[in-house]
Amino acid sequence: MAEQPRICDYEGSDYRTRFWEGQGRNYEDTVERQVLHRMLPNQGHRLLEIGAGFGRLTQEYKMFDQVVLLDYSFSQLQYAREQLGDDGYVYVAADAYHMPFKPATFDCATMIRVLHHFEDVPSVLASIRRLMGDSGTFILEYANKRNLKSILRYAVGLQKWNPNTLEPVEFVELNYDFHPSYILRELHSVGFSTREYVPVSWFRIGAVKSLIPDGILASMDGLMQKTKWVVTPSVFTRNVAGGSQEDNLQIDLHDIFACPLTGGPLRREGNLFINQDGIAWEKRDGIYDFKQLVKGN
Repeated sequence: MAEQPRICDYEGSDYRTRFWEGQGRNYEDTVERQVLHRMLPNQGHRLLEIGAGFGRLTQEYKMFDQVVLLDYSFSQLQYAREQLGDDGYVYVAADAYHMPFKPATFDCATMIRVLHHFEDVPSVLASIRRLMGDSGTFILEYANKRNLKSILRYAVGLQKWNPNTLEPVEFVELNYDFHPSYILRELHSVGFSTREYVPVSWFRIGAVKSLIPDGILASMDGLMQKTKWVVTPSVFTRNVAGGSQEDNLQIDLHDIFACPLTGGPLRREGNLFINQDGIAWEKRDGIYDFKQLVKGN
């Protein structure tokens, strides 16, 4: 059996308060929302937010009839549900390598500040493509290996790894930076066509952020994005799913799920979702928990 990729797990962590709330990241948050707003379709039926976490960006997706928040951390989703409620939102705890949905269930998907935790990028992108209907939009943000800081550090000998090579670099455990050409290659290999890319966070420097107000920095960032010069620490891409896969956008919520192990059908009994081998998962605390088995072989 092939070795399973490692998974970054924020279960029970203080990610929300340690990295976002009150941590001087209002500039980055503002810029990311602005880019998302420009890239998203004006309306849609069902969006999948992969790595939704505590729901930082979820309210940006109000143009969709239904938003499915997927994260590996059950506790992060609990917090998101407490803040957002259930109207129009669905919460799913699952492994992004084996997502529990039928093919072509979504007309849009987003993955923001998440890909850098994946050691098997081809597999997770293939998993996402399987879930997209024909011409569906996939907005992907990734950490850029070939950023200006890395280029300069490598040039003067302060950094061992080469920012110009295609392979991802793991700078700390389960934290990767990616070369833009590598990301484009892997997106195209699974059937996505990249229509737009935007380099963001031009001024992600503590000293600069302490001197210039967030709103002004965000406006300056917007101007620099137009250069298309991909030397920033973060890059957004807008991708379109190709092919002729028939979509399942109009199916009922309870029919969107498939077995995360086999992709086969699931039978529902109350709050349980059971595959043909008797393996079951449960909806608990308002969250569809495909991370933890309830019973089975």
